[in-house]
Amino acid sequence: MAPSFIGVLCALALVSSSAAAPPEPLPFGQASGTASITLQAPLVRGSGTSMQADTAGKLTPAVDPDIRVASPLTGAAPTPEPAPAPPTATSAPDLAPPSDAGVAPSTETSPSPPPTSASPATPQTTSIPPLWAPDQELSSPSTTQLAAPDSSAPLSTEALVPDSNSSAILTVFTKINEYRVANGLNKVKYHPTVAGLSQEWSDNIATREVIEHRASFWTDPRALNPNNGAGEVIAIRTDRDAAQLVEWWKGSPGHNAMLLDPRFNVMGAGISYTNSTYQIWGVVNFFGYTTLPAGTLDSPGGAGSGGAFPPPPPSLCDAPVKHMPPTLNLAAAAITGPADLVSVDSAGQLLNRASTGPRTYAAAKVIGSGFGGAKEVFVTDWDRDGAYDVLTQWTGGNLTLYRGIATGGFQAPITLGTGGWNTLTLAVGGWCANNRMPQILALDGAGNLFMYANRGTGDIADRVTIATGIYASRLSMVDYDADGFQDVLALKTDGTVQLYRGWGTTAVRAEARPTVATGWTDVTGIRALRNVTGLNSTGVALRRANDTVQYWDLSSGSLASPSNITGPWSGQRLAQ
Repeated sequence: MAPSFIGVLCALALVSSSAAAPPEPLPFGQASGTASITLQAPLVRGSGTSMQADTAGKLTPAVDPDIRVASPLTGAAPTPEPAPAPPTATSAPDLAPPSDAGVAPSTETSPSPPPTSASPATPQTTSIPPLWAPDQELSSPSTTQLAAPDSSAPLSTEALVPDSNSSAILTVFTKINEYRVANGLNKVKYHPTVAGLSQEWSDNIATREVIEHRASFWTDPRALNPNNGAGEVIAIRTDRDAAQLVEWWKGSPGHNAMLLDPRFNVMGAGISYTNSTYQIWGVVNFFGYTTLPAGTLDSPGGAGSGGAFPPPPPSLCDAPVKHMPPTLNLAAAAITGPADLVSVDSAGQLLNRASTGPRTYAAAKVIGSGFGGAKEVFVTDWDRDGAYDVLTQWTGGNLTLYRGIATGGFQAPITLGTGGWNTLTLAVGGWCANNRMPQILALDGAGNLFMYANRGTGDIADRVTIATGIYASRLSMVDYDADGFQDVLALKTDGTVQLYRGWGTTAVRAEARPTVATGWTDVTGIRALRNVTGLNSTGVALRRANDTVQYWDLSSGSLASPSNITGPWSGQRLAQ
């Protein structure tokens, strides 16, 4: 019987050198259960991978010794084929509001010779042990910079299938722990923030159809500063059998050692589905902590900080399309990244201060005009095309979208809502965990908080009530507690700020609402930001009296001491 599916695996590990010694490395080329495959879709690894082009112009990878392919149907290992020689590496226009707004608005690789159509590329694979790192890799994470993802492969916005992965994640978690218990080890626990790290990378590599590890993933803030080892395993299959992902890891000595590493006590898993050859992509990150980080759960959706996750019935959070943004070069765009600060001056001009480093900004640049009639301006990638857009709430009652262009400027405005929007207090962000499109939270005068579904460039109409009894003058959506889900900061007229924690569904958590800040009576704008102090850092910028803009870091799960951002800010109000 011909194989009905193929598993491909990859592992990267960090283990403290002061702990138990890692397993002995396999001799190069010795693989348990290797087999050859022909890839029907581009499947490449990062730097140093030699590419082969078939007669149709598609790219297929030459041999990569960091990928292992296992026999899918039999328990016995097939006869390994000889390993070939490894690949040789060689050296804008202004914005104007719509008429109804009421205002005038190098490293290169040597490609192998292309195979003929009669003899397609058939990569051979071997297995090599995980990579190990010394203690200082974990003790000084800030010294290691994360590498940018390889964006050389084209992205398909239709590559990811937005089906629920909760069952698959629970299967992977359960199978790993059953295996650990059977071998006399403690179970690992689960952390949503770590899971967010894993899911993001799973989506990333599945969209690009690239098998590669996230460089220095243990230094990402979502790793929560592990101090007793860290590891990453990756597997893909041509079916959706999540349990078999774990079986393949168990069958590889290097991956198996990671599943059974006694130092690991927390994991996170990411599962992505595609409509391409490889239908399931799985990433698991393991970390060891002397003290478990806050928010650690007993299982996905299990007991721990915040209680169990609610069941995911069909809701307005469900993604309307299969959508993943490309990685764009935004150097020439009006808004260059998630740390930029946008403001509106007294003349109605839209200004952007591009982030230039940790808490540093370039001089203000005019990117639009005619915004004197705007009640609020929001910065978001509304259509998830990779370029940042401007969503504008007008005092006349309409809601419009200016779609950003990566090469500079914005497209003509699109009206998303007509009438009545000026009566609401809004926040914009990624409220839904299973939907990559941003959503709108809207608070009315009666204290009802609604979530409006994102319908792309269509009219905004569908909404659901997610909370009641909220009375606030301003809202901001940000992951306050660093658990991977967006929360709501509700600023009251007395200057206190209440926290309403989300968990990625059309509801907020049923819990007491803590006051997380006081003395904010002079705050006229709150802007949630990312990457201000480092990659994937989170925080908020506040527009305050005395022409001051402050940045408060939230990467640790609570408000850190503020620092001022250089202006001048006179006569300017902050975009949200």
